[in-house]
Amino acid sequence: MSTVVEATTDIVPRIEAAAAKMARAKQAVGKIVFGQEHVIERVLVTLMSGGHGLLIGVPGTAKTLMVETFGKVLGLDAKRIQFTPDLMPSDIVGSEVLEEAQGAGGGRRSFRFIKGPIFGQLLMADEINRASPKTQSALLQAMQEHHVSVAGARYDLPQPFHVLATQNPLEQEGTYPLPEAQLDRFLLQIDVGYTDVAAERRMLFSTTGTDAPKPEAVVTAEELMAIQRLVRQIPVPDKVVEAILKLVRAARPGTGQGADTDRLIAWGPGPRASQALMLAIRAKALLDGRLAPSIDDVMALADPVLKHRMALSFSARAEGATLASVIGNLTKSLE
Repeated sequence: MSTVVEATTDIVPRIEAAAAKMARAKQAVGKIVFGQEHVIERVLVTLMSGGHGLLIGVPGTAKTLMVETFGKVLGLDAKRIQFTPDLMPSDIVGSEVLEEAQGAGGGRRSFRFIKGPIFGQLLMADEINRASPKTQSALLQAMQEHHVSVAGARYDLPQPFHVLATQNPLEQEGTYPLPEAQLDRFLLQIDVGYTDVAAERRMLFSTTGTDAPKPEAVVTAEELMAIQRLVRQIPVPDKVVEAILKLVRAARPGTGQGADTDRLIAWGPGPRASQALMLAIRAKALLDGRLAPSIDDVMALADPVLKHRMALSFSARAEGATLASVIGNLTKSLE
């Protein structure tokens, strides 16, 4: 019993210190990206959980600026790839080139691997759905396995490694939608909307003047990895674990969870959704400076965790239902 108490006591100052540091990081990003506090929080939750995020929003909502700012604030080596239909896997992963050494013994040929932009700590995959499925798969495999293989040789990606991909929900012509199994690789789907009028007014003066604000480094990559390890140590109450299981299992048709589920949902989230929700609520609790997550955290993060891991049935779409409304009804059972 005393060992448990000592472990709990030891983790409290570490949580408080990490919460204070991440609060400063959130504030630093907010000085550059206006009116997106909700989005900034969810991106931080994603990175603190050690996962990848899918940002969906119309052009001009500061998605690219946000990713660049996070890279500087969190001390990460940030890279950016603009996805296009002609992009090849080697353009992301890298490729081998044949070199001929010059010397007295004559030229000796050998292959040398040139790393692609995926070898960064924070990769922005801009408009990921514009690349072909072959190129998408190369990136998504690396996201899951944290290494790439070229010509039979393995190359580990830097740590930490995170992908923040963006999609434009309006222009779907000439795009290749991500398969459902690959969408599951993203911890959260983060919807980026328009800012309110006050934030847009601040943005006008800040970005069109002579002295544009610059992001400041608040966290190092090593500190971020330490926070990610700390997130996994945060205790989760049994009632919160049961709420996660109840919510995720209620979203699966054909499991006897309810007639509405079978009627409205074509296919539901797998076990990875439960894992993502467990990590995300721990990260949110730490970000808020709390020692343990609550059922309110489960309800708050249900939408970004589940939305890209389930699909509506034909009858649900005919009735005008949306994924957000269906998930909202499912979370009501947790109140």
